[in-house]
Amino acid sequence: MKRTIIAIYNFYIEGFKNMTWGRQLWWVILLKVIILFLVLRAFFFRPVLAGKSEQQKIEHISNELINRK
Repeated sequence: MKRTIIAIYNFYIEGFKNMTWGRQLWWVILLKVIILFLVLRAFFFRPVLAGKSEQQKIEHISNELINRK
Protein backbone atom coordinates (compact mmCIF):
# COMPACT_ATOMS: atom_id res chain seq x y z
CA MET A 1 0.00 0.00 0.00
CA LYS A 2 2.78 2.44 0.93
CA ARG A 3 4.69 1.64 -2.26
CA THR A 4 1.56 2.31 -4.34
CA ILE A 5 1.03 5.72 -2.75
CA ILE A 6 4.69 6.64 -3.32
CA ALA A 7 4.44 5.49 -6.95
CA ILE A 8 1.34 7.64 -7.53
CA TYR A 9 3.03 10.62 -5.86
CA ASN A 10 6.17 10.21 -7.99
CA PHE A 11 4.03 9.86 -11.13
CA TYR A 12 2.38 13.22 -10.54
CA ILE A 13 5.57 14.99 -9.45
CA GLU A 14 7.50 13.83 -12.53
CA GLY A 15 4.55 14.67 -14.75
CA PHE A 16 4.39 18.24 -13.48
CA LYS A 17 8.15 18.69 -13.72
CA ASN A 18 8.15 17.64 -17.37
CA MET A 19 5.30 19.93 -18.40
CA THR A 20 6.45 22.88 -20.48
CA TRP A 21 3.39 25.02 -19.78
CA GLY A 22 2.54 23.48 -16.43
CA ARG A 23 3.32 26.38 -14.10
CA GLN A 24 1.60 28.93 -16.29
CA LEU A 25 -1.50 26.76 -16.58
CA TRP A 26 -1.67 26.26 -12.81
CA TRP A 27 -1.42 30.03 -12.29
CA VAL A 28 -4.26 30.56 -14.76
CA ILE A 29 -6.37 27.92 -13.00
CA LEU A 30 -5.64 29.46 -9.60
CA LEU A 31 -6.48 32.94 -10.87
CA LYS A 32 -9.77 31.71 -12.34
CA VAL A 33 -10.75 30.00 -9.08
CA ILE A 34 -10.00 33.15 -7.08
CA ILE A 35 -11.97 35.34 -9.48
CA LEU A 36 -14.91 32.95 -9.52
CA PHE A 37 -14.93 32.76 -5.73
CA LEU A 38 -14.88 36.54 -5.40
CA VAL A 39 -17.63 37.03 -7.99
CA LEU A 40 -19.85 34.35 -6.49
CA ARG A 41 -19.25 35.66 -2.99
CA ALA A 42 -19.98 39.26 -3.95
CA PHE A 43 -23.17 38.64 -5.91
CA PHE A 44 -24.73 35.43 -4.64
CA PHE A 45 -23.59 34.80 -1.07
CA ARG A 46 -24.08 38.12 0.64
CA PRO A 47 -24.19 38.00 4.44
CA VAL A 48 -27.84 37.87 5.47
CA LEU A 49 -27.24 39.14 9.01
CA ALA A 50 -24.99 42.07 8.11
CA GLY A 51 -26.21 45.40 9.45
CA LYS A 52 -28.84 43.92 11.75
CA SER A 53 -29.06 44.43 15.48
CA GLU A 54 -28.75 41.52 17.90
CA GLN A 55 -32.52 41.32 18.33
CA GLN A 56 -33.10 41.31 14.57
CA LYS A 57 -30.48 38.57 14.16
CA ILE A 58 -32.17 36.45 16.83
CA GLU A 59 -35.59 36.89 15.20
CA HIS A 60 -34.26 36.10 11.73
CA ILE A 61 -32.49 32.93 12.85
CA SER A 62 -35.47 31.70 14.86
CA ASN A 63 -37.81 32.33 11.92
CA GLU A 64 -35.47 30.46 9.57
CA LEU A 65 -35.21 27.50 11.95
CA ILE A 66 -38.96 27.31 12.47
CA ASN A 67 -40.09 27.88 8.86
CA ARG A 68 -37.41 25.83 7.10
CA LYS A 69 -38.69 22.64 5.49
